[in-house]
Amino acid sequence: MPQVTPLEASAPWVEVTSTPEDWAAADPALLADMLGQMHLIRAFEELVLQLAREGLVHGPAHSSIGQEGGAVGSVLALGPSDGVNGTHRGHHQFLAKVIAYVSPRLDLEKLVSEDLHVALRRTLAEILGLADGFGKGRGGSMHLQWMEAGALGTNAIVGGGVPLAAGNAWAQKHAGTQDVTVTYFGDGATNIGSVLESMNLTAAWDLPLCFFIENNLYAVSTHVAEVTGEPRLSGRGPGFGIASWRVDGMDPLAVYLAMQQATEHMRAGKGPTVVEAEVYRYFHQNGPFPGSAFGYRSKDEEAAWRERDPIDRVEREMIARGLLDADGAAAVRKQAVDAMAEIAALMVEDDPDGKPGTRRIKPDLWPDPAFVDVGVRGDASELEGLRTEEEATFSGELVETRFIDAVAGVMRRRMETDESVVVLGEDVHRLAGGTNGATKGLKDAFPDRVLGTPISENAFAGLGGGMALDGRFKPVVEFMYPDFLWVAADQIFNQVAKARHMFGGESKVPFVLRSKVATGTGYGSQHSMDPAGIYATSAGLRIVAPATPFDYVGLMNTALRLDDPVVVLEHVDLYTSTGLAPAEDLDYFIELGKAAVRRSGEDLTILTYLSMVQHSLEAVEQTGVDAEVVDLRWLDRASIDWDTIGESVRKTNNVLIVEQGTLGTSYGGWLADEIQRRFFDWLDQPVQRVHGGEASPSISKVLERAAHARTEEVVEGIGRVVEGFGG
Repeated sequence: MPQVTPLEASAPWVEVTSTPEDWAAADPALLADMLGQMHLIRAFEELVLQLAREGLVHGPAHSSIGQEGGAVGSVLALGPSDGVNGTHRGHHQFLAKVIAYVSPRLDLEKLVSEDLHVALRRTLAEILGLADGFGKGRGGSMHLQWMEAGALGTNAIVGGGVPLAAGNAWAQKHAGTQDVTVTYFGDGATNIGSVLESMNLTAAWDLPLCFFIENNLYAVSTHVAEVTGEPRLSGRGPGFGIASWRVDGMDPLAVYLAMQQATEHMRAGKGPTVVEAEVYRYFHQNGPFPGSAFGYRSKDEEAAWRERDPIDRVEREMIARGLLDADGAAAVRKQAVDAMAEIAALMVEDDPDGKPGTRRIKPDLWPDPAFVDVGVRGDASELEGLRTEEEATFSGELVETRFIDAVAGVMRRRMETDESVVVLGEDVHRLAGGTNGATKGLKDAFPDRVLGTPISENAFAGLGGGMALDGRFKPVVEFMYPDFLWVAADQIFNQVAKARHMFGGESKVPFVLRSKVATGTGYGSQHSMDPAGIYATSAGLRIVAPATPFDYVGLMNTALRLDDPVVVLEHVDLYTSTGLAPAEDLDYFIELGKAAVRRSGEDLTILTYLSMVQHSLEAVEQTGVDAEVVDLRWLDRASIDWDTIGESVRKTNNVLIVEQGTLGTSYGGWLADEIQRRFFDWLDQPVQRVHGGEASPSISKVLERAAHARTEEVVEGIGRVVEGFGG
């Protein structure tokens, strides 16, 4: 028989229960804050449900009624500079943080100060989609953010905000603060990959992040016991080496005591924590009806949980200690309800065109429709006054340089001159500069700012996004291969790219994503894509594609100076190529939205980028056609150089778009469409295109070559254009 030795987790997992002695010893001011906050949140949520019932809330109304104890008990253990974020059911967490920030101590006899009245009004305005909201009406119920108060933003993607919170926690730790971050999510999110990836990453790096699980037992209508073998969800923590607490969320004091222990652990530098609060939402996933109305919960179950109401619990304890009487408790409730009625009256009015008794939003409170696209990206004013250069006019010394050395060289220079730049990704700290040498020498020079990550793109991409939103650091995230963007698609497209616009157009997101195109390297279907066409579908991303060492330096400098997320595309074929670059000067910029004409011509405009610039030049020489080759450099819709493109098209009257990638993810598809819309009158024939095949590249050397474009395919494309000359 083998010897069997029981194993224990390295991290503690405990349950915290309040005692009568705890209630007797609790600070009366703390209990008053608990009661006041919960009454305000409850009355606010009741108002939201009433407005939803009247059809005045456009979109969902995810009520938190019944769950106030978890949010209030946890937030009262935090300080004003601690951060919180949450998911779609986040009104109570947001309000708890806002109330604690605006009114650190509540007066139960005068519950709502003028400043708090303003904050509550702006919160409701946001939920109703009005211009006075914190996000100017863009975020609504599910995207509430007030950075000043430490409310980092709630999130409609289940678990989607967790990696962002990890980034905020990284920034807090490495800025030398004692601050912590709390990320709130429900039982359903504990099965989401980004949550589990973030648990592992924060544990590996000892980040001060609390994973606060509001276990309300139901993910919409599915009971937690149906979808997990361990319904005590705090059990996730010890598996990652994370200290974990379980607590009755209907007991706000117990939550507070557990959270005190958790924050003490994090502030001591011991890493992340998990706190699971078992709570209960009195209503359905969305709207003003109980879950029993939909058949997945019984009325008896709902009644049993209501008997444990967190507000009633605090009132009973305060009355038992002589801190409050029944009339005083009723007065607190009345103040909260009256305050919400006053706030609602500022926003709704009788509908003169509706049935008697119906109301409408006051028309003058809506945002101006012209605001719809404002703030998708910044205005790039941060680039004003910078020294821009081009290789052809550069007055300094130029030397023959390997492309990959320019990549590593400019990153070293920026990290020397800007302590906020942080590089992270898989293996960036090993192998003498990552898998291709792009981070050569950086780990030795900047050990605390070159972070080798786990293989978890969703987590570390989101962590970079959280760093960027925090504002104290500029992350440069590397995806080893661009195909991995699909693994991290939520963080790149739903979170990072949308953050500025979604939260009102003012949030800076200085985030750089580097990724190489590896077509032709034999790595097959899942490592070989050109992602330009995919990234171009997201309005919030800027995209640069350097084709020379000189351009890489200037374009990377510009990308790092921008307050928008920028994708920097590279190509493995270019890494070993050489070209001119400055011998010493690595501090210049290349103008935002400026293409480069690599060859002037009269008969044909070739628009291309990355390694296909050189292939296009080779094809032009082989065919003898007098073609103008334009290196686009900036590929996103907002930054593309229409002036240079238009000047060339009006001269040549023929266009060939050249790219290497497959047809399905093609960048050239939208570009051809837009050119034909803008320059139809100057075109002698439809825009022609060169691209790869329909299928992703295969491992077979022969099939791989057949799947992507190089010089030969450009020669064929030029031939097609020549056939249409004068057409």
